[in-house]
Amino acid sequence: MNAYFQLELTPEGSNLLVYKETEGGVGINLNELAEYLTKKGFEFDIASLNKQIMRIPDKGRIKLDDVKRYPEREMISVKISPNKMEAVCRFYPPSVGGSFLSREDIVSDLNSATVTYGIDTNAIDKYLAKRQYCTDMVLARGKEVRHGQDASIEYFFNTDLRAKPTLKEDGSVDFFNLNTVNHIKEGDLLARLTREDPGENGIDVTNDLVKPRDVKKLMLKFGRNVRLSEDKNEAYSEVSGHVMLVEDKIFVSNVFEVENVDASTGDINYDGSVKINGNVNSNFTVIATGNIEIAGVVEGAKVKAGGNITIARGINGMGKGDISAEGNIIAKFIENAKVTSGGYIQAEAIMHSTVSARTEVIVDGKKGNITGSFVSARDMVTVKNLGSQMGSDTIVQLGIDPTLKQRMDFLQKELESISKNLSQMLPVIDAFKQKIAKGVKMTPDTIANIKSMTEASSALLKKRTEYSEELDDIKDSLLSECTAQVIVKDTVFAGTRICVNDIQMTLKSDYRYCRFMKERGDIKMSGL
Repeated sequence: MNAYFQLELTPEGSNLLVYKETEGGVGINLNELAEYLTKKGFEFDIASLNKQIMRIPDKGRIKLDDVKRYPEREMISVKISPNKMEAVCRFYPPSVGGSFLSREDIVSDLNSATVTYGIDTNAIDKYLAKRQYCTDMVLARGKEVRHGQDASIEYFFNTDLRAKPTLKEDGSVDFFNLNTVNHIKEGDLLARLTREDPGENGIDVTNDLVKPRDVKKLMLKFGRNVRLSEDKNEAYSEVSGHVMLVEDKIFVSNVFEVENVDASTGDINYDGSVKINGNVNSNFTVIATGNIEIAGVVEGAKVKAGGNITIARGINGMGKGDISAEGNIIAKFIENAKVTSGGYIQAEAIMHSTVSARTEVIVDGKKGNITGSFVSARDMVTVKNLGSQMGSDTIVQLGIDPTLKQRMDFLQKELESISKNLSQMLPVIDAFKQKIAKGVKMTPDTIANIKSMTEASSALLKKRTEYSEELDDIKDSLLSECTAQVIVKDTVFAGTRICVNDIQMTLKSDYRYCRFMKERGDIKMSGL
């Protein structure tokens, strides 16, 4: 135990009893001793006291003065920690014959020292059961404050869409595939809010409230097409489209909008509609399941829509532009491009292009020219000027559904391939049958190969029959009468070829204000 000291107050004067520390204990603290004696009203020379204490072996007596004094009771010193969360106490024995502190006395002294909360009566009882002097004891502890946490939001999409080109396998930079679109489906979870934890107040030993640090509060911010869960902690998309985060606000749109399609955006492949306020540059691709609206020009690019395509300033395809839509296509002009529509196509001019519409092609406006192009429609082609005085090849094909024509081309190619395969397989199978009939023995591998070849040939024969019947049906529809027509509102030039189903006519002269239709197996011209 630690060393301690005690007053011995007699009629002849006052003495200081010193009890040296035992093994593991701490010696007399001179500052503590000086503070105690000063508080009790003694005059002393601390250096002289120290010399006398040093000469004492285990315990001893040092004369202080010749003054008669009254007995001193047991004493407690209370020190409150800087954060006021602990009261550290040290006890000093009473003078010889003096009174001891009770539990109530200790509590009262603690209260006098402003310690009123968290007093540890068990620690007091432990001290009372075995008093130890000049030893630190924690007799009160405050309630620690519990600091909370800031609110946080977890986003389930990429919030950093700064376009960065990726590297190809050969080390070159791919500027076409950039991370510029966050595709989402209806009902997708977009964000989850974890609300702030305010924490809990603490109380120090002086019974003052200790507040936790301030925490950051957040809420989910969003625009249209977003719904919140009942507890307002989760955000979901109400539409399929794309999502982005702008200044901590979630925006969901089924229309993806950019200024231009170029190296800043890369190719676009979007599940929804796309709006382009500028141009689509050469070699880039725009694919959308919805509509595509382009305010500028489409150069030598690929544009494909599941809905309609509108191109305000036209198409300059440079020989490699490829525009296709399940719906209609409207463009100011079409030049040096391939354009395919599942509905109608409308433009002010078509030049040196291949244009195919399922229903009709309408070319009107100030010029209204179709020049040096192949134009196909099932029902009608309406044009102001058809062909050219320069003799550029201009062909108009009517009465054929483009998708049907594509199917016919596919069937013809497939039938050619099937016939080629059968011409190689059937002689081998026949030769095998002849050997079997002659009793020639075959290895198991040969028999297995021939069996597999026989099954494959049977499948090809069945497919050839199905394809041939379908092709005959398509050809019959092409030979049937139709009401398709070409309407020329001004001039059709010599050299222009007009085809209706399987019949074609090449004009020998220029004509004006006329229409062309198929009648009784021939193409007839009539005035408007």
